[in-house]
Amino acid sequence: MRGFGELEAVVIEQVWNREDKTTVREVFEELRLQRTIAYTTVMSTMDNLYRKGALDRERDGKAFRYWPTLTREQYSARVMRDALDAGGRSDLVLTHFLEQMSDEERAALRRLASTEEAG
Repeated sequence: MRGFGELEAVVIEQVWNREDKTTVREVFEELRLQRTIAYTTVMSTMDNLYRKGALDRERDGKAFRYWPTLTREQYSARVMRDALDAGGRSDLVLTHFLEQMSDEERAALRRLASTEEAG
């Protein structure tokens, strides 16, 4: 799954924020309250996200119902994995990443690591 463009990120956020499958019309109606946007732009953006593997869909009458293939957290983990793979020496990338974490985030990471070691 490739990264998202600016509008794709806005659209996928709308889909992630929903509990059920959604239509282009539903996403469009919400987005047009925040910005000037055409229905066809939302439709092509959701189709792009489908082709990238970020959304799945099923036909519902004349329309499609869409849902995300990954949760927001699963996608974020994949982006982190891709950055680690592409960033040169992974030990240095991780060191720099840890330096940017808050004390609370480092503590949570230590708890997760100790749980994994115990399991």
